[in-house]
Amino acid sequence: MIDTASLPENPGCYLYSDDVGTIIYVGKAKNLKKRVSSYFTKKDHDPKTKSLVAHIASVDVVVTDTETEAFLLENTLIKKHQPKYNIDLKDAKRYAWIELTKEEFPRLVIARKTTGDGTFFGPFVSAAERDYVLKVAKKVFHLRTCKIIPKRPCLRHHMQSCSAPCTGTVSPEEYDENVKKATLLLKGKAHELLNELKTEMAARSAAEDFERALMIRNEIKAIGHLADRQHVERQREYDQDVIAYQVTDGKVYLTAFNVERGSLSNKQEFTFDAGGEDFFEEFLVQYYSEREPPKELILGYETDPALAEFLSVKKGKQVDIIVPQRGEKRQLLDLAQKNLEIAFFRDTLKGTELGAALTMARPPSVIECFDISHLSGTAMVGSMVQFRDGKPDKSGYRRFKIKTVEGIDDFASIAEVVKRRYKRLTDEYTPFPDLVIIDGGRGQLSAAQEALATLGVTGQPIIAIAKREEEIYVPGDVLPLRLDKKSIALRYIEEIRDEAHRFAIAYNRLLRKKKVLI
Repeated sequence: MIDTASLPENPGCYLYSDDVGTIIYVGKAKNLKKRVSSYFTKKDHDPKTKSLVAHIASVDVVVTDTETEAFLLENTLIKKHQPKYNIDLKDAKRYAWIELTKEEFPRLVIARKTTGDGTFFGPFVSAAERDYVLKVAKKVFHLRTCKIIPKRPCLRHHMQSCSAPCTGTVSPEEYDENVKKATLLLKGKAHELLNELKTEMAARSAAEDFERALMIRNEIKAIGHLADRQHVERQREYDQDVIAYQVTDGKVYLTAFNVERGSLSNKQEFTFDAGGEDFFEEFLVQYYSEREPPKELILGYETDPALAEFLSVKKGKQVDIIVPQRGEKRQLLDLAQKNLEIAFFRDTLKGTELGAALTMARPPSVIECFDISHLSGTAMVGSMVQFRDGKPDKSGYRRFKIKTVEGIDDFASIAEVVKRRYKRLTDEYTPFPDLVIIDGGRGQLSAAQEALATLGVTGQPIIAIAKREEEIYVPGDVLPLRLDKKSIALRYIEEIRDEAHRFAIAYNRLLRKKKVLI
């Protein structure tokens, strides 16, 4: 069984493997947890998906910052692993490039492969964006589109979209200037290009060449609009490795990203004993003894200069070790760190984030949550689920038949089950949980507090969560607490609350089913 509860809700890619460890499917998702869960909860899959699900033995995930990165990573992973169930499902046209041909009067064309003598820009994730970039570049810089230069100008020249080298009115030098501007744009240097054009426009205006100044103004406007919506991942001419690690309780938890020419291609995870001050450098020596080092190694900490020399000798070329403090490379390092935390510490992180959000003295390890379920006042039941260190502890689950409440009274029902639960713990001298969660609003919270007070229990951390706005009610606070909807803390509370709700409904249905059978 795949444990989808522990999966992150970030964008990224998921990799399904069979029972022998072969990757059989690679997919992307805006929300990894929801997407992966859908494979095992839906019942109306097509035959091919049913076959896929039947062969899934394990799942691995790679978190990305954006859906765009997930698109690019998915394409890279599919090409690398050639999964069985991805065949004929992916359209490589989405990842086309733009090529600047190597001719006397170069053209801009769509390229499916980066082979040939031209210069390539991309890959473009969105075909619509790629086509828009191509259209603007051709029109703004008046580049030709014809494969063979004709003997007379075409309609594009008359529409002022082509400088028409076929007429001889534009020199190769003037045409090359436009090609250089288009290159700047396609390299993502729109701001640099805009500065150049603004300077040129001012010079034309000063020289009273108003017609040309007006044309440049239109170019600036078009390029500015394009810069706002351009989505292109520039290719690098070198590879990078990004490595992040964390030491906890004498163990090293490490994630290594391999970035090939600007696209994330692989993720590896390692765990080993720290064993001395130089453990990280020892790891790097062993790691790169089995593989070729990249041109650039991005780390979170400084290393011995001799390590860079060793890697350079191993590669046969200069290897640069970078410890970035800001910018794109720092973002890559942060992304590796995020994946490390999700892979190794997600469950621990839940409690840490929740404790911080509720300003608790220490993160809650054991959490119990209560919910009430009924159908129009019949089969009134209560449920309690227990989470321990971020995971459901089903041995601690409890269910209650409501005994002292007539009709529909959620407040009294909550009071009853809370009192029954903690009276038993008091009588058995069993430790109370670190946090109690009540499914409901301020009224349910007050009822639970009163039940605890009748037992002489004081100082027990307790909160309630109201479904509609996901507001958190804390004793003593006048206004409810609103947590960021994407925060780990709120998602953890919701996960616990939803499990309590599911458990209560299941018991309610069971009682009603028994009643019908009787």
